[in-house]
Amino acid sequence: MLTYLLFIAGFVLLIKGASFLVDGASAMARRLNVSDLVIGLTVVAFGTSTPELFVNVIASAKGNTGIAIGNVLGSNIANILLILGVSSVIHPLEVTKGTVWKEIPFSLLAALVLGVMANDQLIDQKNFSALSRIDGLILLSFFSIFMYYSYSIAGEIEGVKQHVQMEEKSTVKSLFFVGAGLAALALGGKWIVDGAVVIAKNFGMSESLIGLTIVAVGTSLPELATSATAAYRRNAEIAVGNVIGSNIFNIFFVLGISSIIKPLPFNLKDNLDIGAVILASLLLFLFMFTGKKRSLDRWEGAIFLVLYAVYIIFLFVTGSRIVV
Repeated sequence: MLTYLLFIAGFVLLIKGASFLVDGASAMARRLNVSDLVIGLTVVAFGTSTPELFVNVIASAKGNTGIAIGNVLGSNIANILLILGVSSVIHPLEVTKGTVWKEIPFSLLAALVLGVMANDQLIDQKNFSALSRIDGLILLSFFSIFMYYSYSIAGEIEGVKQHVQMEEKSTVKSLFFVGAGLAALALGGKWIVDGAVVIAKNFGMSESLIGLTIVAVGTSLPELATSATAAYRRNAEIAVGNVIGSNIFNIFFVLGISSIIKPLPFNLKDNLDIGAVILASLLLFLFMFTGKKRSLDRWEGAIFLVLYAVYIIFLFVTGSRIVV
């Protein structure tokens, strides 16, 4: 029972830890005369994805690769189908040409690159597939390109400053917030990984299934809060950009760091989930040209929610995800 309570508490610590880290880092950056616009871009790009990062780093270090891989793939699927589905139902999300022709295709590219790197068995006829440390460095190189592009277009993103903590803090208080945030993220991540392993064993399920569902949705809660709030405020660029940026961050940065810590073995069955990420990204791109142009309409968001429900049900009923 204690393990389950700590598992739930872990998500609370992750969310609060991410909030504390963002608040402290934003206050420190402002004291160093970093502009609110740049801080806002950093908050949107990194702040909501720190839960995935810490869970993956801990899972990789412990050798629980099923949780690490499932967390990233499941989070990316949930980000598009669940979070954008909910956000567009709240208010249709109309975006710029840059988002349609650059950011969304870049997130699709991230999924395709992962699909290639994770299929050594199929491509090179090797005995196993894995993201090696070299693969991790390549992923981080792609991430640096994305960050350079994001910085170059920061001034074009409307509403980004609204996600910056405006409260002035002393240096000591800022450092306390950063330290408390890091500690909460680390402890919360450990409790979640440990709890996920126990749940998988007790219910006869694979760690991958737990990572794809419960852990993925839990670590995506900050993205849900950010995008849903942005949709309510009619800041469509933030609602969509938050999700797209998080998906790119998860593959290029989180998996990049995780595979450098310890190479991540992939199974052929993981192609199903990689395919789901690719399909969701492709649908998001195509939906920009149906209905109102460059807009994710309410009916399209409803389709996303139905598809996510079907995907989750499929995961739980298919025998390939159950440990026999």
